[in-house]
Amino acid sequence: MPKPLLRLTSGRGSFSQGSPKKENDADRNHKNGVIENGYAPETFSPGPIRNRHKSIVSLLRYSSIVIVVLALTGSFWWTLSLTSVSIRKPFRGYRQLQEQLVSELYEIGDLSLALSKSRELEFCPEEFENHVSCFNISENLALGFSDGKEYSRHCEHITKQNCLLLPPANYRIPLRWPTGKDVVWLANVKITAQEVLSSGSLTKRMMMLDEDQVSFRSMSNTFGVEDYSHQIAEIIGLRNVSHFAHTGVRTILDIECGYGSFGAHLYSHQLLTMCLANYEASGSQVQLTLERGLPAMIGSFTTKQLPYPSLSFDIIHCARCHVEWEKKDGIHLIEVDRLLRPGGYFVWTDPVTNSQRSPRKKDSRKKWNMVRLLAENLCWEMLPQQDETVVWKKTSKKSCYAARKTSSPALCSKDRDFETPYYRNLQPCIGGSNSRRWIPIENRRKWPDQAQLNSTELLMHAGLVSDEFSVDTVYWHNAVTNYWSLLSPLIFSDHPKRPGDEDPSPPYNMMRNVMDMNARFGGLNDALLRTGKSVWVMNVIPTKGTNTLPLILDRGFLGVLHDWCEPFPTYPRTYDLVHAQGLLSLEFTDKPRCQMVDLFAEMDRILRPEGWVILKDTIHLIELARSIATHFKWEARIVEIESSSDERLLICQKPFLKQQQSS
Repeated sequence: MPKPLLRLTSGRGSFSQGSPKKENDADRNHKNGVIENGYAPETFSPGPIRNRHKSIVSLLRYSSIVIVVLALTGSFWWTLSLTSVSIRKPFRGYRQLQEQLVSELYEIGDLSLALSKSRELEFCPEEFENHVSCFNISENLALGFSDGKEYSRHCEHITKQNCLLLPPANYRIPLRWPTGKDVVWLANVKITAQEVLSSGSLTKRMMMLDEDQVSFRSMSNTFGVEDYSHQIAEIIGLRNVSHFAHTGVRTILDIECGYGSFGAHLYSHQLLTMCLANYEASGSQVQLTLERGLPAMIGSFTTKQLPYPSLSFDIIHCARCHVEWEKKDGIHLIEVDRLLRPGGYFVWTDPVTNSQRSPRKKDSRKKWNMVRLLAENLCWEMLPQQDETVVWKKTSKKSCYAARKTSSPALCSKDRDFETPYYRNLQPCIGGSNSRRWIPIENRRKWPDQAQLNSTELLMHAGLVSDEFSVDTVYWHNAVTNYWSLLSPLIFSDHPKRPGDEDPSPPYNMMRNVMDMNARFGGLNDALLRTGKSVWVMNVIPTKGTNTLPLILDRGFLGVLHDWCEPFPTYPRTYDLVHAQGLLSLEFTDKPRCQMVDLFAEMDRILRPEGWVILKDTIHLIELARSIATHFKWEARIVEIESSSDERLLICQKPFLKQQQSS
């Protein structure tokens, strides 16, 4: 009988009061080799592969040969027996049989390969605790990348190392939302006390270190994030931050976001902020922001376009973000223009903007004048400046480009104006002007109405009809209800459900960071919000599928384009729930470019301990996925949706494994 799935708990432990620690039951269990939820951990001694494992793999390979012989023999006699049928029908039947045979052989080969690989999985070295592939700065420097390119994403040189990633020695389950927004466990992130105390930028300085916790506050004795947000609203001409939504503002891109305090404050006003920052080996802005339960991903303004559609964000914010906007003919500012919706705002806070008041700062004045001139050539209107903060408003009228004093930068031609570039080289031309989605933010429907696109808005997205969209909305509402009813008894019971007992009602904040790996229209995101779940969703559109990311962004959600044969740009242990419907069929049935075990290794990396995986796909792929999941030490169960359906659900939970105590 399989043992029950591990219980998901959060908020264990109390806030530190500065008193000496006493050894509690959890500490004694930890020393005795017991994990937090009461189960004994696996032994961490990988050792050589047992002989019986080799025998199993050999048997699978031998079986595949036998199946080939039997299938070909059978198909030969079957073809001969159809002499009374027309030639075309036997040919079609034989072709179908061949295709089915190839499919079955691929599954057998993939299964044997997955089993042989996963049985060889070892625990990752300790230095992999916070490792992010494709962002190895020292390796990039050794390969000759420089001039900022060392911070860029380089996946072409990585070597995949599928191993089981253990959390840090003193890792603890994050506190539940919204408490976790203001307090994180120090051991869960890689940051030193000196990095906390020396955080000097506007959005970093509101941090306090208290023994085993890092706490954040929105107020300070000086100029705090609330005052700063209010200042931006005043520059735009609003009474306060709560009026942003009335002007059509919903999504914000925060470049080099500090530790997410700006986005945390705006979240309380129905504004959704994506933190974007470089990879950092220690003191990472992205890692701490995600640990707080706020949206973030690794990315940089270097030589590539960001993997977002044109016309995606209502505000782009840069507070001392160290991007040299005036360099390279302003190509990074042109990228900001591509990402901004018509009528959107670019907010720049930097001492350079005050250089006119300091005659001795000639370099700063030159930089400021170059940025102002470029902004004017982009048809941005500069609003009244306050202190170091400048706000520009992007034009809402395409006619402005023809009326400029100069034709530089030029408008992108249609063959260079991609809807959603995937790390393409930065373009020195103005993008987005050819898009059917050119609608000023003041003319868009306001949140939350914008999440339900009407028939006119849907026609802008590859002719999507309202009926298809409505069916998708109803489907996901029912699916989310079913997901919650399936997870509830597993999370809140240490024993199988007793006859007659009712399922416990789950708290809406039992998980916070959610990733939909094949988001399609963003239906899961919409359903979670409609049912009152306190989550945010990273909607991922695979590069192998249909690009629906512009639609998702237009609904007021967050998302990104990604190739699932590459690592996702995030740190380990950053998501509570990973969901994928149809992703296995998309990636592994037609000319797969990577192995399923590689995808599972990536899911294991980004999942928090006691995190959940929900997969929906065809029966044979779900069975294969379950066999792989068990080798990652996940508890895995297959759920039948409907008896007549050829699809199944796979629900998995990643265990909370702990490192062995050194003797």
